[in-house]
Amino acid sequence: MFPGRTLRLQFLILGVVISYLGGFAAGPSDQFEGKHFRGRGDVEYLQLLDRSRRLFEPDPEYPNLPMLYTSRWNGMVEGPTWSAWWIQNSYGTTFAALPFLQEPYLTFLQNSQDLWFDQMGDGERVGCPREPRLSWVAPDGQLCDAASPGCIIYKQGDGQTGIHDWGVEFTAAGVLLQSELLLINRDAKAIARYLPRLERSANFLDSRRDPSNNLFLAGPAANLLAPSYAGWKKPDGSYGKAYLAGLSITYIAALDRLIELEKLAGQGEKVKLYTERRTLARKGLPLITALDGYFIKSLDPDGTKHGVYGARQYGYFEASPNHDAICFHVVDSAQAEKIYTRMASIPGLRPYDFVIANYPSLDDMYEAPQGLWRFGEWVNGGAWSTCEARMIMAYCRVGKYEDARRSVQKLFTYARRYRMDNPFTNFGSDVYQPKQPINITYDAFGPAAALIRGLFDYQYRADGVTLTPQIPPGITQMEQLDPIRLGDKKLYLATVGQGQITSVTVNGAPWRSFDGQSIFLPYDQVPEVARIVIALGSGTLPKLEPLETNHSAQERPAEAVTGEISSPTMAALDVRADKLRAFHNRLVAAGLGAGYEAAHAQLALETVGALHQRRISLAAGKFPRLSPPDSDAAADKSYEDAATRLMSGLDTVIKTYAKSADSRRQKISELYGMDEQK
Repeated sequence: MFPGRTLRLQFLILGVVISYLGGFAAGPSDQFEGKHFRGRGDVEYLQLLDRSRRLFEPDPEYPNLPMLYTSRWNGMVEGPTWSAWWIQNSYGTTFAALPFLQEPYLTFLQNSQDLWFDQMGDGERVGCPREPRLSWVAPDGQLCDAASPGCIIYKQGDGQTGIHDWGVEFTAAGVLLQSELLLINRDAKAIARYLPRLERSANFLDSRRDPSNNLFLAGPAANLLAPSYAGWKKPDGSYGKAYLAGLSITYIAALDRLIELEKLAGQGEKVKLYTERRTLARKGLPLITALDGYFIKSLDPDGTKHGVYGARQYGYFEASPNHDAICFHVVDSAQAEKIYTRMASIPGLRPYDFVIANYPSLDDMYEAPQGLWRFGEWVNGGAWSTCEARMIMAYCRVGKYEDARRSVQKLFTYARRYRMDNPFTNFGSDVYQPKQPINITYDAFGPAAALIRGLFDYQYRADGVTLTPQIPPGITQMEQLDPIRLGDKKLYLATVGQGQITSVTVNGAPWRSFDGQSIFLPYDQVPEVARIVIALGSGTLPKLEPLETNHSAQERPAEAVTGEISSPTMAALDVRADKLRAFHNRLVAAGLGAGYEAAHAQLALETVGALHQRRISLAAGKFPRLSPPDSDAAADKSYEDAATRLMSGLDTVIKTYAKSADSRRQKISELYGMDEQK
């Protein structure tokens, strides 16, 4: 304890308060009451959902998303040892988390993805002037492997970069992520800003389509898990372009979302153009489909197939194009079942609960499978959480909830030890950086996010969103206590019963737009705050009390809790937190509590609060100590550093408001400066 002092810690109380479903009064054996989920039935699964959601807020027990905030660009970073923002690594986590993320994460994510789109290839820009070996000039529309301020890496930067193609499938995935973000947010100004850039990337991708077969040509390291793909090894030993299955699948999924954005923007001709391109891309899929329904990895121009499982040569199974085809609805339900059946028949694909990139070892890389390239280590058979997120979405779509459970339970064996690294080496059984005292990467949050998104498989469209309940059969009642976003509207979802959909209410009123499998919610017909209760099978909709919500946390004054200070660092943090709490309360009093700035302040305060709670709980023996001993100190420091970065980042942002012509920003700047005037 810091000598002679006990300070009162100021931080915000989380959550939106919603009344309980009337039928939730049950015995303790089958009822779960969590912070983010509650329900009856399979308590273990409900608890796993609740713990998964806790990773996305300051939490005293587990590593959490605020630890990956960087003030350098007021956004998210891949990890403490990875100071950039990758498309491939963020792919699964961002896609899965977007429906439930709120401010300030939405601002953080957009700032991070702006690193890709603000520096995208234009045929003239030098990608990374400070790194001569990475200073490529990419064609117009090409995105990147990774980017940071002043540096964008247009190709996979590891391996024999001299023969690498542009990161073509990275670009397709980047288009998908940005389109999904815009489609959920429905912000007309943002759509107008980004749509021309997305169109440039889509045009670049279409330039790789071979009109003779409607497949897409890609050279070495142009795939998502680059550089595991070598393209076509020609008879003279050089490497050229082959038809990459993953590129077709990711491109189709990206166009699905881009088309809906064009509809939302009223661009009828563009809708027609991209719909025609999507139709052509789909025509090529049979050529890269194996006899029993799964996708191969690639097809050489001479007709040689790579990734036909069991073949004498190139006889491995490639996971990513297959789980992605299910996750993103590129295939129908029948083919999704075939793909899953084939994957489940290969035990080697999942030796430690996570799916690995391929099984058995690749025999068509341009490097021998040794060192970093050895089977089970990195891109050749390693386990990647970004991929696991999409695999969990696939599990949920085909109803394989036990597979999803196993995966997220495995994730928490790492989370409890503060070892959320990526990739997971030795076929998913170990961490990539074992000499670090703790590990945290953005990828690692993907499986937890996917378990949540997988409950309703949200399919966003220009005119609304379709929900497909995918509730594990052991859960008889479930309520999500956090909203799902549809533009500026908030959807609170609950289910009762098991089986097909039999009835739906929205804020207590009957809702007719549903069938046995899904519910459609048109944006212009959904209330701003909608409590949606879904009866499944013989489940009976309970009589509900009126929906009661408090203002979201950043819209009400910050409240105080007491915490003991045990170091000068904590004392300094609390002094800063006290000033930030006062600023937050001034925002609320001025009617500005609903904005990004208040949410950012709230997150910083909650991070300080979580550290206090962690130290108190550790002292009381409520949390286990980490091993080795220096890991505890490193974990504590990750909270301290996150809080400091969040406070400093907000300070930097608001100081730019002083000269803004925007009256709202001027007012925020004035409120922020009041402490300095005292």
